[in-house]
Amino acid sequence: MTFPLLPTTVVGSYPQPGWLIDRDKLMSKLPPRVRLHELWKPDRDDLEQAQDDATLIAIRDQERAGIDIISDGEMRRESYSNRVSNALGGIDIDNPGTAIERTGAKNVVPRVVGEISWNGPIEADDVRFLRANTERRIKITLPGPFTMTQQAQDDHYGDDAALAMDYAAAISHEVKALFAAGADYVQLDEPYMQARPEKAKTFATRAINRALEGAPGPTIIHMCFGYAHFVSDKPSGYSFLPELDETTADQISVEAAQPDLDLSMLKTLPSKTIVLGVIDNGDPAVESPELVAGRIRSALEVVPAERLVIAPDCGMKYLDRDVAFGKLQAMVRGVELVRGEL
Repeated sequence: MTFPLLPTTVVGSYPQPGWLIDRDKLMSKLPPRVRLHELWKPDRDDLEQAQDDATLIAIRDQERAGIDIISDGEMRRESYSNRVSNALGGIDIDNPGTAIERTGAKNVVPRVVGEISWNGPIEADDVRFLRANTERRIKITLPGPFTMTQQAQDDHYGDDAALAMDYAAAISHEVKALFAAGADYVQLDEPYMQARPEKAKTFATRAINRALEGAPGPTIIHMCFGYAHFVSDKPSGYSFLPELDETTADQISVEAAQPDLDLSMLKTLPSKTIVLGVIDNGDPAVESPELVAGRIRSALEVVPAERLVIAPDCGMKYLDRDVAFGKLQAMVRGVELVRGEL
């Protein structure tokens, strides 16, 4: 499959149907860091089939919208991170801990009581299901090692860097398993590097490179300012970004539309393909294709088209489905306008 210039993708999540998950509970809580089974509406015996059905909806919506590189919509997850972080060895899932969120609020989190280890594939079946149900290129997402250290209570290591490196070693196994299952791209979600940049500068790049060591396919790092549903006031610049040029990831995914990002910052990533956020998930109004095209043209003043991939700012989990679908359609049409000019 040959890609056109400015291929389109999603960051990861897509709205979960109201028959699958209790959206009122979802919207009223902080993103869960431990498993939160009460969010699911189907009985446990029916849950896997319901998640399969919802994943098919996410696949078809992305295909109908014209997205080039699709995800599974993260339909099987209560949050982007908790499914993976609670499946690793060294976690006491029956007696969780607490940690401070980037918002300053306390949240229930995994409690680390032993060495972090990988117990076998976590999301490989998700990749196989996605691969079996689309001809398009596919990506799958994982929480990154730095973010997982910040979303845990450490009762074993006493050293964030050591904890992050063991998280990274475990994630490295999972990355390889996901490519073996058929993923075309694997993405690490690392929003906490932006939230805690000084700590990130001490070990985040090293941990990411350990997590991606030996990856047999293209990899992505996504960094954002937080879900628009929870964070409305966002800065126009990243506090941790140039450092990512030192990672072995092929692509860096950034949020640019809602924060009105100063795009000159992208010059600090000369060796990377940029996954550019051009859809504001904080605005329920669907962008016009012309607005999307304008955002892309601004980025082309800084980054050549050959190094740009076009995406929403972040996961679309908290949007209404009709809004999310409309925004993806507008994104694709905006890209088509710019492709015509190129």
